[in-house]
Amino acid sequence: MSLKRYQNELVVLLAFLLMFGAFLYKNGQISSQEEGTANSKHAVGEFKEIVALKKVEKLKELIPSSKVKWSKKSRKVTAIYEELSSKELNKLISKILSLAVVIIQLDIEKTGSTYHVEFKCKW
Repeated sequence: MSLKRYQNELVVLLAFLLMFGAFLYKNGQISSQEEGTANSKHAVGEFKEIVALKKVEKLKELIPSSKVKWSKKSRKVTAIYEELSSKELNKLISKILSLAVVIIQLDIEKTGSTYHVEFKCKW
């Protein structure tokens, strides 16, 4: 008899428990979705870094290795090209300007008919 007396209150309590359970489930789903999104962004960032590094590495092969001094530290690359002809310089500069990297330093010095280029970038 006493349960019948509190029947409405029990229904309200059950509804609140159900709403609370749904709230906890929703928060769990949202946090797992955000974690998945963060992992995906991190993976895409690493992939972009690898692609950029491969494109920068092509600069190493563009000019004969006897004229290139190459240094790579973490996300920064320093390349020094010596005794370049005007054709090599034009090819190198057009390749550098087409890369999607941040150019820190680009010095070009002419000595006689040859050029000396110092290039620093990061990605």
